[in-house]
Amino acid sequence: MSETIKIDPLGFREYDARWLYPEKINGPGIREVGKGFGSQIIKFRKNARVTVGFDYRSYSEEVKNYFVEGLISTGCYVEDLGLCLSPTIYFSQFDINSDAVAMITASHNENGWTGIKMGIKKGLTHCYEEMNELKEIVLEKKFENGKGNYKKIDNYKSKYIEHLSKNKINKQLKVVVACGNGTAGIFAPEILRNIGCDVIELDCKLDFTFPKYNPNPEDLKMLNEIAKCVKENNADVGFGFDGDGDRVGVVDEIGNEIFSDKVGLLLARDISKKYPGNKFIVDVKSTGLYENDEILKKNNCKTVYWKTGHSYIKRKVNEDKAIAGFEKSGHFFFNQPLGYGYDDGINSAIQVCVLLDNEEYKLSKLIASLPKTYQSPTMGPFCKDEEKYGVIEEITKEIVNLKETGQKIDNQEINHILTVNGVRFSLKDGSWGLIRASSNKPSLVIVTESPTSDNRKKNIFSFIDNLLQQTGKIGEYDQKI
Repeated sequence: MSETIKIDPLGFREYDARWLYPEKINGPGIREVGKGFGSQIIKFRKNARVTVGFDYRSYSEEVKNYFVEGLISTGCYVEDLGLCLSPTIYFSQFDINSDAVAMITASHNENGWTGIKMGIKKGLTHCYEEMNELKEIVLEKKFENGKGNYKKIDNYKSKYIEHLSKNKINKQLKVVVACGNGTAGIFAPEILRNIGCDVIELDCKLDFTFPKYNPNPEDLKMLNEIAKCVKENNADVGFGFDGDGDRVGVVDEIGNEIFSDKVGLLLARDISKKYPGNKFIVDVKSTGLYENDEILKKNNCKTVYWKTGHSYIKRKVNEDKAIAGFEKSGHFFFNQPLGYGYDDGINSAIQVCVLLDNEEYKLSKLIASLPKTYQSPTMGPFCKDEEKYGVIEEITKEIVNLKETGQKIDNQEINHILTVNGVRFSLKDGSWGLIRASSNKPSLVIVTESPTSDNRKKNIFSFIDNLLQQTGKIGEYDQKI
């Protein structure tokens, strides 16, 4: 009897592959995806060496084994780093000079999800074009055939830890390290201790049931737990890491959850002093403060707003030779000499520690030095994968029409529209709203911000929500203001 192969085509997303396992993809389906990625790699280099790893979920090693079978069948030489973080895999490409990388992870998605982050060129991961090519190869079975092999690399974890532990700080900062029982728990506490921090661990024990909440540093539940622990322990800062360790969330010493785009602006200011004349890349969900920041202007640094998504920002940082890139979701990207250009949540936390080591003020005072804005959290109403891009197209036309006809939102004219990723509209007073399709879940993404008032921030959200409800294609929100 022939083997049943199950692969939902919608799992090939803009820059990650994500499926419910085994509901939307089964083991033989994963093997086919491995064949597809292997076929992409072999086009670049015959007998390619590929480093792979997997996160701490009950089924991730099983998924990895199927994926590796597919890679080997195309002629790839697989080097398995075992249980690790996405940035561990990215680092390995520079460290051991592998030809491609693959990480089995669903990051912060709920249990039941699996996924793969893949890359061929050093420091980069698949974007829209590569994912479309992969989808075509897999669904049409355009596979290369070869005979590769498999090798297990023991204790690569210690090499990655040693790499990041080279950074040192002078102040003994007291830091809360929260990992949501995800894989970062066996990396982050040790590394931050090694650089000179006094570490208080919060949910660092590995538990693939994620008993308290998903390891997601944008989730207010996780941030609130970190805030409570910071205050109880009189800590200088709290860090929250996602399931595969490429993102970080930050809480200041008085327990305020700080949106990552503003942490990024503080880091950009600090970096601009040491490396003037540089460029920063930020995603469209990020605060509008970068555009007119006096310190960045003084140091002759430019900011470019770009598509949300770790693969897009990584690539733009690489193409523009920017010193750093920041996403509101907590993906930070540091180019040489601060990093290799990829997103590493622990390195991002280290850079925050370096900032606090350099500054005489506490984090809350540094944040207070930024112009005040009222920001929403990232909100995600359910929208079917097959409908979400059509909804965004419809909403974009509506907002463009409002601008062209001079209509107002909360008594403010629309003075600028950016459509590089969904639609971001800016009002005359600097307030703005963003609606885009999520790249890895069946949902939309909404963010609003106002430098004027909390009410305006809320009114912009109400305007967006009203437009979306009229489409009849929106479900429940994950969180709302």
